[in-house]
Amino acid sequence: MNTRLMEKVQQWLEWDCDAHTRQELQQLIDIGDESQLLNRFSSRLAFGTAGLRGKVGAGPMRMNRLVVQQTSAGLGRYLKQHVENAENKGVIIGYDGRHDSKQFAQDAAGVLLAMGIKVYLTHKMAPTPLIAFGVLHLKTAAGVVITASHNPPEYNGYKVYWENGAQIIAPHDTGIATCIEEAAMKPVLMQLPHTYVEENKAVKLDEAFYQTYLKAVLQSPELSNHTQPSLVRLAYTAMHGVGAELAEALLKEAGYDAVYSVKAQRDPDGDFPTVSFPNPEEKGAMDLVIAQARKHQTMLACANDPDADRFAVALRRDDDYQMLTGDQVGVLLGHYLLSFSPPQQRLICTTIVSSSLLAKITADFNGHCCITLTGFKWLMNVAMAESLPERQFLFAYEEALGYCIGGTVKDKDGLSALLAFAQLTAELASQGQTIWNRLYHIYQKYGFHLNEQVSIALQESKPNIGAYLREHRPEKIANLTVLSIDDLSLARRFNADGSTELLSLPLSDVLIYQLEKGARVIVRPSGTEPKVKCYYEIVEPMKSTESLIDVQSRAKTKMAVLIQEHQASLPT
Repeated sequence: MNTRLMEKVQQWLEWDCDAHTRQELQQLIDIGDESQLLNRFSSRLAFGTAGLRGKVGAGPMRMNRLVVQQTSAGLGRYLKQHVENAENKGVIIGYDGRHDSKQFAQDAAGVLLAMGIKVYLTHKMAPTPLIAFGVLHLKTAAGVVITASHNPPEYNGYKVYWENGAQIIAPHDTGIATCIEEAAMKPVLMQLPHTYVEENKAVKLDEAFYQTYLKAVLQSPELSNHTQPSLVRLAYTAMHGVGAELAEALLKEAGYDAVYSVKAQRDPDGDFPTVSFPNPEEKGAMDLVIAQARKHQTMLACANDPDADRFAVALRRDDDYQMLTGDQVGVLLGHYLLSFSPPQQRLICTTIVSSSLLAKITADFNGHCCITLTGFKWLMNVAMAESLPERQFLFAYEEALGYCIGGTVKDKDGLSALLAFAQLTAELASQGQTIWNRLYHIYQKYGFHLNEQVSIALQESKPNIGAYLREHRPEKIANLTVLSIDDLSLARRFNADGSTELLSLPLSDVLIYQLEKGARVIVRPSGTEPKVKCYYEIVEPMKSTESLIDVQSRAKTKMAVLIQEHQASLPT
């Protein structure tokens, strides 16, 4: 067996304090499985946008106690170098309901405490938004959540917030990654929180902290619309995650008494036994909550993902329920919030791959809409950078079920989004209307916007799809004239008339094709494998005499043509 590889493995065994992962590695050694050992020791899990995420197992390419300890040591080193008084400001740490999460959180706390950094550790499992809130509320240097969000059971992760309450961006992500590499070169010191005796260095966040978050959400002006909550009945699922207690409490405190939780999915369970994939976007994931909605004849079937930072909803439609897309929920919430926000609080943020509809609505309300790269790290850091006294932040969303309302949490928060959507439903119900009525009126005014995403595998012989597309600029896509092409790798727009414009977005390997009739195609090539993600948008005018179903059917037909012809034009 490879000598250098075995040196790495033996070093890992010497430092790893977890008997389970030590045994796992020893079994691979005993059977001589060099390919598996190479798979686990070829590199490290990459620390990036949201920290770490990967399958649980032994070795630096998996999530395990030693990886968490080394990551915490690197984070602590970086904080001490770059955040004034980081030791006393401290780090807030929370964890979700996955099997290893509590142990990983305790390890992270123990490492930071051993480095002299104050730690605030939640006394039980916590939704991810609670930690983002805690960074601002406690004024900590950073926040850590042990969570793999809506990934399958075999995954876990280590998510990091900066002292501004938002997810980390450059240069902090690469800076922390460098410090982790350095920390991994030697044994990591660790002290268990309950044995750390230095005064005020280890703080257990008890139920009072959870109630503080609850009150902050309920008292936020954006969520102060309490129009007849008794008119709304809803079914809810936490999807075996950590959202149920706070979700139910929020709704109850706001006056929503007809809430029917799915008992089989209410309590945290790291095995996620009733869903094949604990993501509300996945087929079948919402089946139980929709069944609960049918049973109680509710207006809404609502879900949080397992760490409660995302929100999904299905609406009653005739005798059945239909899921809303993330874009539809984002547009509805944005329109609703803009309708009663003060003139100085109308800063909206969406991403390049989200629907263009909310930007049009924001303009009608004399607001300002920022378009960012994909991900809440961009949405919230841009929102803070763009905020002014006369232009304060109101709302942000991305199509992957993420929504942020006001300034209580600087990240997506599925709990406050749940409350906001219930309030919107109640307000409409008090006027004898439904969510479908609101969507109909929005589409009547701005056109029906349909968005779809497709991932395309390419031939191994043509891995550099980005270079090909830049060398072969189309004049038409699906018989629609290309009006402009935004090449984010150059931060430049190329217009059909030959003129160019500079763009303010960060550099990224993305191409955006603006087509006639409001259509759009976005291409995100992969830099590491022969595949490409494509995002499509069709805008279809809605006739005054037609139904939502009719215009949707027409738009889907045009979308199918756009996707088929665009894919056919790619060198697959």
